[in-house]
This record gives sequence, structure tokens and C-alpha cells, in this order.
Amino acid sequence: MRICFLLTRRVPDVPSPVVLEAQRLLGRMGHEVTGWIPEDRLLRTDVLAPEADLYVLKSHTELALSYAGALHGQGIAVCNEYGACLTAQDKVTAGRLMRELRVPTPETWLIGSPQQAIGLLAEGPLIIKPHRGHRGAGLHLIEEAAQLTSMQAPPGPLIAQRYVPGPGEDLKVYVAGENVWAVRKPFDPQSFTRFGRSVHVDEEIKDIAARIRSGFGLELFGCDVIESPDGPRVVDVNYFPGYKGCPDPAPVIAATIDRVARGS
Repeated sequence: MRICFLLTRRVPDVPSPVVLEAQRLLGRMGHEVTGWIPEDRLLRTDVLAPEADLYVLKSHTELALSYAGALHGQGIAVCNEYGACLTAQDKVTAGRLMRELRVPTPETWLIGSPQQAIGLLAEGPLIIKPHRGHRGAGLHLIEEAAQLTSMQAPPGPLIAQRYVPGPGEDLKVYVAGENVWAVRKPFDPQSFTRFGRSVHVDEEIKDIAARIRSGFGLELFGCDVIESPDGPRVVDVNYFPGYKGCPDPAPVIAATIDRVARGS
């Protein structure tokens, strides 16, 4: 089958070794594999001329997500499914769905400006971030009202999420089909570029991953977990993450994409 990866420009601007290896393995399975960055092309979306039987969405940009929506609308297969990616990308719908799935997650509010969250500080600190986003872009820890009154609102809606105290490190959980890995690393604006250290995945985390996989309809995804004194809290879900720090994830990723491509 023809498989095309919709890629993103990485920081630094070099190909992902995990994606390259997964593509190589898919080629050995008999697939014809290509990949390109949607922002590099002039894309006609009212009439599509698909060049693949399956598109793999490995980009979180709004352009790539919209193009995946156009492909989906024409009945062209996308992995992960477009609707699942759209739900995961939007932190409002993702938070609501996690509550429905009984996945532990912080209280979350949709706000039009930072100042609307001032009253929420009476119950403790907040995290303010864009309602769509990834890699921690635009995230602010808010402890005092003065921080909100002086904050310049970015374009688009925001969410206010109750701050969850943790051990100083995030638990990054990565999933490919039924396979689950976990990596611990400190959070900061550049943490997405680092590998962290692989750790044991306990049964509670496996159960959370299974609930998200089933409820969202995702096959390749990750979730950010804070290990709070009251137990794990999922603060974000991301489709097709980087799998940095996972031991040899490419074969499992390739096998998952192959299974989706073959409809099995």
C-alpha cells in the first residue's frame, strides 16, 4: 500500500530517527512510503488527488490538521483518525472526554482572557495555556492575580487548569497500539527536545492509557501525567508524539501503522 507521512519541521531541523526507522520498516513490509511537510506545498483542498492509500498525521500544526480534515472528508484514510486528532488537539474537548472516561485530570475552564480566571485563584494556583497547543508553548503558572492582570492575552481562546503539584518531573506516557512506555523528565520550554529516562509502567498508568486509546480512538499517542500526592493526573493528550526515551519504539510504531493500513 502507499503510505504518506504528513511531517512537521522539527527543532533542530533534522528528520526524526524514530520516524525514519518506522518508514524503513514499513518499506520492508512491502509498503511504498513517502513523506513531506504540508507547509512546503501549495495544497488544493476542494478537489484532492490523493497520492497515498493512508496518510499518517505526524504534525500538530493547524495547517496539517486542516489538511487531514480535508482528506478525511473525502474518505481518505488518516492515521490517527482525523476526529481523534482534533479532539486531542483541543484541550477543551479532550478534558471533557477524559472526565467522561474517568481518566483523572485537573479541573479545567475555558476563558476568553486571562483576567477572567482571577476568581479561580481563591482555590489555588492555575496553569494558563492555549486551548490548542503542544510542547508547552504559551504555558504560564499563575499564583497571584497580578500575573493575570498584566498578562497579554494571546490570540484565540485559553484554558485555565488547576495546578497539580508533583515531584518536579513529568511522566511522559507513550502508546502505540497495546504497547505502553513511560519516560520521566523535568518540564521546561525545551523539555520536548530531551530524552529523559525510561521507567517502569505500573498497572494504573496502563489502565489510563487503555481508557484514552479506546475513548479517543487513538493508536499512536502520548499523555503528560503529573504524579501528584493524590495519584496521577493527566494534563495533556497528544497524537503521534516523538517517543523520545522509549526503548526501540520504531518496530511497534511501524507494526501499528501496518495494521491500520491493512484494516486489521
